[in-house]
Amino acid sequence: MEERIIRFLDLFPDEITTLVVIGAALLGGWLIKVGLLAALRVYERRTGSLAARSVRRHLGRALTFFVPLLLLSVVLPLAPLSPKPFEVVRRAVEISLIISFAWVLVRTVSVLEDLVLDHYHLDQDNNLAVRKLLTQLQFVKKIAVSLIFFVAAALVLMSFATVRRIGTGLLTSAGIASVIVGFAAQRSLGNLLAGFQIAFTQPLRIDDVLVVEGEYGRVEEITFTNVVMRLWDERRLVLPLTYFIEKPFQNWTRTSSQLTGTVFLYLDYSVPVEALRTELQRLLAASPHWDQRTGVLQVTDVKEHTLELRVLVSAADAPTTFDLRCEMREKLVAFVQQNYPECLPKTRAVLG
Repeated sequence: MEERIIRFLDLFPDEITTLVVIGAALLGGWLIKVGLLAALRVYERRTGSLAARSVRRHLGRALTFFVPLLLLSVVLPLAPLSPKPFEVVRRAVEISLIISFAWVLVRTVSVLEDLVLDHYHLDQDNNLAVRKLLTQLQFVKKIAVSLIFFVAAALVLMSFATVRRIGTGLLTSAGIASVIVGFAAQRSLGNLLAGFQIAFTQPLRIDDVLVVEGEYGRVEEITFTNVVMRLWDERRLVLPLTYFIEKPFQNWTRTSSQLTGTVFLYLDYSVPVEALRTELQRLLAASPHWDQRTGVLQVTDVKEHTLELRVLVSAADAPTTFDLRCEMREKLVAFVQQNYPECLPKTRAVLG
């Protein structure tokens, strides 16, 4: 079969034959890619397969280049080129194939991420295990993508004889170079090592609630160099990874999302504390925010003009705790205003 194809191609000028071989290979590869994606689309419609949908979404564009280039590299020896032009074309196809294959691998990592995320969701109530996994997954994904780019770049460069000779020469001075690079990249390496430590010891995780530098927010992203926090007012706070290794910070969801919140009231000495306790229990029982763990009212201090009353209430997570605190503060103050207005803070003076 191959001999018949070669004899047929010999009937045409070399230039036309070369263009026909290249064009046929690229067109054939494109048709294979279209057929493959069409088959995946049909399979997805019939089964609702997440894998098929993810492959089409992430790999569609990368396969548009990779499959034709792969087919071209197979049939390229059929092109009647002299050695030098053939070597140039072969080298160009080889480099393009390496780059497109690296692209396919990077997108494959995204497909695998989709499959993992399909089984684990952050929006469930007790998502501690999910946040642990996603934190490690995000860091491992960045490591994998970086390695793919590094290896692809090395393969492209090493395909040139000049670069190979330079690389051999550099290896002989690797000891000196490593010292220089070590000093130059000390901070970057520190961030990289901090990233490994955070990913696997996990003092913080994706979607953790933190208080850092007086700012309240959730961990939105962990990169090789920094942590991005989404603050309560939609601002973003970006901090280096080493910050979380070297400095203290508050993690409100380290082992659980449940929290206990405080409400302080300052009222006159004549306030009936027991009546307030009873009202607090009634309000908590009627509140959808309370998780029934903690609901306490205590006199925690005696000021010069007022009593300090501290209310402790608990809820399932930080936003719910904040809403519960605001609700209890508002309704307890309204209760005092309506039933014991004389117990609101007042200043006494003796005239005479």
